[in-house]
Amino acid sequence: MRLFRTPEYWLVEHNDVVFRLYRFDVGAWLASENPVAYVHHLVRTLAPAHVPVPAAPLVPTETQEVWAAGVTYQRSKVARMEESVISKSAYDLVYDAPRPEIFFKADARRCRATGDTLRLRDDSKWMVPEPELGLVVSSKGQVVGYTIGNDMSCRDIEGENLLYLPQAKTWDGCCALGPAILIADPAHDIRSAAIRCTITRAGQPAFTGETKVSQIKRSFEELVGYLFRNQTFPQGVVLLTGTGIVPPNEFTLAKGDVVRIEIDGIGAIENPVA
Repeated sequence: MRLFRTPEYWLVEHNDVVFRLYRFDVGAWLASENPVAYVHHLVRTLAPAHVPVPAAPLVPTETQEVWAAGVTYQRSKVARMEESVISKSAYDLVYDAPRPEIFFKADARRCRATGDTLRLRDDSKWMVPEPELGLVVSSKGQVVGYTIGNDMSCRDIEGENLLYLPQAKTWDGCCALGPAILIADPAHDIRSAAIRCTITRAGQPAFTGETKVSQIKRSFEELVGYLFRNQTFPQGVVLLTGTGIVPPNEFTLAKGDVVRIEIDGIGAIENPVA
């Protein structure tokens, strides 16, 4: 079951049937007592809309912040240690530490939908996409769904000094989300899903990579638990869970590249960069 956002309304797709949600507010939904049960209730009570799944859905959030967890994959730890001269031990320590790395990524206006253009920083010479599973989390800290995130990152800025992390991670057009929210279902083990990334340059593949969500070291409950320590999200939040796909050190994104990220069960997002 997937939720899609369009300019006029939200849609829910279930078993290849699409239903239109009238006056749906994603913030109110994420603040409700049981968001998953509510969507199942809607599907049982609504008539099919007889409209297709949107080809160009909007970002499947509204006012929700996007946060991110780092160094959750072994490959990510190695990459961070490679890029940093003065902070290698910090990445090594946080991978095994009880407390995970969690940081603010973007607010709604900095996020882009599939098909929209992501921006490259003009003060970075080493930029990469970071294909990630996003947890859609209710105001009560319950993981109610999943989406795809592209946590764009400036490896040279972060590698120069860990204190530059906010500049390496957050700017206008630094994050893509979509194409939908896959509603959490105990019968569907998202940790068995594959994440795939293809970067196309001048019509030809410049990089391809794949990993499994199961390679994330920490549990989702652990990551969400730390995110919710001493702060609240009254209308829910999206938490990106780190990346296990890292292009080689000699690779950097260039203007005109197209980044495509797929996760089994959720779909795909595809974004040009400029």
